[in-house]
Amino acid sequence: MSGHSKWATTKHKKAVIDAKRGKLFAKLVKNIEVAARTGGGDPNGNPTLFDAIQKAKRTSVPNDNIDRAVKRGSGADGGGVDYQAITYEGYGPGGVAVLVECLTDNRNRAASEVRTAMTRNGGSMADPGSVAYLFNRKGVVIVPKAGTTEDDVYAAVLEAGAEEVNDLDESFEVVSEPGDMVAVRTALQAAGIEYDSADSQFLPTVTVPLDTDGARKVFRLIEALEDLDDVQDVYANFDVSDEVLALVD
Repeated sequence: MSGHSKWATTKHKKAVIDAKRGKLFAKLVKNIEVAARTGGGDPNGNPTLFDAIQKAKRTSVPNDNIDRAVKRGSGADGGGVDYQAITYEGYGPGGVAVLVECLTDNRNRAASEVRTAMTRNGGSMADPGSVAYLFNRKGVVIVPKAGTTEDDVYAAVLEAGAEEVNDLDESFEVVSEPGDMVAVRTALQAAGIEYDSADSQFLPTVTVPLDTDGARKVFRLIEALEDLDDVQDVYANFDVSDEVLALVD
């Protein structure tokens, strides 16, 4: 799991300064719009919207874009798009299980693009349910170290429902049940500890170890999927050692 988590953290850090920043902004704005439509436009009463806004701000999405997305989603500004959440399942190189979460206004387009990206990069689509059982939905809060110790984080989140705290070199990963994630981030805030992101994610229950060649192929597939406009998140049950991760980087 450590290699998987560190790769994900590195990937998201690079995304902030990536040439595809405009595409990343669009996905974050779409998340805000959907959260506002689902739970209302007040972030104080809509934890999902609150976290979507925080994530967008930390990735330097302009405030005007964020405000417009909230208004569109909540119906205050009209013109919003009715996005559907769809999850596709498949297998990547080496038998790695892959879950692809989409937000789309065109199911046929999303399905076609995901299938094309899979087949062109050594993957294949799978029937619903054939891959999902290998993952559990969890709440994941990322806390930058910045003078904060693991003991500090443990002490803050232990009574809030946190299940584990993992050291990711430059940050800590706090894992909980999805329903406890708001309590976890609230406990961190109460303790004066900043967090980078709070997301509901799929974490693998079993992992497939990859060598350097396998890791390159799987990363290439994941990047191709993440480059699609309709794709919001991609999860895969690979594990790579720190040595392999360094070689791939």
